[in-house]
Amino acid sequence: MPEFEETQLMVAARKARLHAYAPYSNFRVGAAVLTESGRIYPGCNVENASYGLTICAERAAVFRAITEGETRLSALALCLESAGSPCGACRQVIHEFGPGIPILICDPEGNLISETTLDRLLPDAFGPGNLDI
Repeated sequence: MPEFEETQLMVAARKARLHAYAPYSNFRVGAAVLTESGRIYPGCNVENASYGLTICAERAAVFRAITEGETRLSALALCLESAGSPCGACRQVIHEFGPGIPILICDPEGNLISETTLDRLLPDAFGPGNLDI
């Protein structure tokens, strides 16, 4: 991924983090996905008093892209206060639309903490190819 796109993606994730709704955990997360069309879609975590209804920033960004008609992801950036990576549910959703994509993790100041791929985070993933359809 070109450095320009990497920077734009992390900036979008940082900005999205500012809108996170996290009154219970105070753990604010921003994410942004880059689609094959070159567009960037941000998302933030949105907590709920019924904790199971909380949505992660990564899924919010992916679902926003899907709502706009995008179906192929090229990369994802995640912005959070301390080290972390997408949860299992997010990894599975990301795999549906972007198997193997690069994942950038940055802090709120925009410093790149780590760079990995979805294949490393979710080896032997279950996906559409595993279904008899």
